Amino acid sequence: MRNFQQNSKNDQLKSDGDLNQKPKVRCAIYTRKSSEDGLEQAFNSLDAQRSAAENYIASQIHEGWVLISTEYNDGGYSGGSMERPAFKKLLQDIREDKIDCVVVYKADRLSRRLFDFTQIVEIFDQHKVSFISVTESFNTSTAAGRLMFGMIMSFAQYERELTSERIRDKVAASKKKGMWMGGSVPLGYDAKDAKLLLNEEEAKIIRNIFNIFIESESITETARELNKHGFITKSWVSKTGRIQKGKKFNKQNVRRFLENKIYAGMIEHKNQSYEGLHEAIITKEIWEKADSILNRNQQNQIIIPKSRITSAPLLKGIIHCGVCGAKMVPTYTKKQGKRYRYYLCSSKAVGNNDSCKIARVSANEAENVITNQVLTLLRKPEFIVNTIGQAVGKISENLIINSFKQIEKVWDELFPLEQARIINLLVKDIEVRPDGLNIRIFKDGLHSLSNELTN
Repeated sequence: MRNFQQNSKNDQLKSDGDLNQKPKVRCAIYTRKSSEDGLEQAFNSLDAQRSAAENYIASQIHEGWVLISTEYNDGGYSGGSMERPAFKKLLQDIREDKIDCVVVYKADRLSRRLFDFTQIVEIFDQHKVSFISVTESFNTSTAAGRLMFGMIMSFAQYERELTSERIRDKVAASKKKGMWMGGSVPLGYDAKDAKLLLNEEEAKIIRNIFNIFIESESITETARELNKHGFITKSWVSKTGRIQKGKKFNKQNVRRFLENKIYAGMIEHKNQSYEGLHEAIITKEIWEKADSILNRNQQNQIIIPKSRITSAPLLKGIIHCGVCGAKMVPTYTKKQGKRYRYYLCSSKAVGNNDSCKIARVSANEAENVITNQVLTLLRKPEFIVNTIGQAVGKISENLIINSFKQIEKVWDELFPLEQARIINLLVKDIEVRPDGLNIRIFKDGLHSLSNELTN
């Protein structure tokens, strides 16, 4: 009897030893929910996903599966993007060899795009990490599992794209009937039962916007007048109950109001306009008149060049407004086919400082003043002597003297970029004031330029 008990004990120890020899599989659970709705509940969607995954891992304990303590939960993040904090942490831990298996409730919790999913699985394969979907019963550690996974994701993407196409068609059909299809409720209206209803108090502001603009023909003046009367943009309450207060008017939002055909009783869709079911605040004639002024101003508007090649802004980066301190940027305007260049106060340009007295200065006039000052510096005897002293054995003294005698001619032959570089080397700062320009020179600028000329 004793021998039988001893043998049974040995068999049990042997059996336990075999179980302990099973390789440990470190499992991580990833959960995701697209919206934040319901996450405040005691047991939410993320908890339900995690519970199902935990039960699945527990059922595989005989295979050595163990759940790691780190949780990876993305609440309120879309699966259409990989920019999710918990997901990024999951990938980082995979790269650091902390995970052997990723378990999700459903494949689309990890991603909703086939292209992204392919990249994710490649990362998993590189680090020998398997992927398990609890409800879809496939395992990417096997060839059959990967095949099944690819098929499921292809059909899932097809279904999503088909649904999106149907939604787009529905929106287009609805807008053709003049229906408002949601979004931010425009100033002048309230939304009720998916319809726009006139808000008479706010509608007065819209009428003021169009009347002031048509009279002044200036967006800046319109914004200034609206703010003077204490008008603000629409206040609204977010889904979370947070109050978003209205803001002061500026050039950008005034232009958006003037361009919005909804105020003339129209609904827009893909550059097409349809008669809306909502009540108009202004007549079509008023809207068209404002639109005509906008188009006319657009032709004469000041344009900030996107490329340095379009002009030669010699003072770019060193000229600023002496009233408000903002940088002055190179701009131009076209009138009757002719281009006029300016330096414009950037603060005033975006409507942040209407009280600034410095609007813009002629680029040609400012650049001529600065160029003359630079040439005066270059003609100074001490600069010429310093240049000659550094050119001993390199350039003849007569050549240097003759060159500086014809400094204007030499300057005109330089490329604009080279002129700008020399000005930046000598001029530290240019301050534009109502009474003129205030110029500050670099102390060591002349010495540096002498060095360059003789090397």
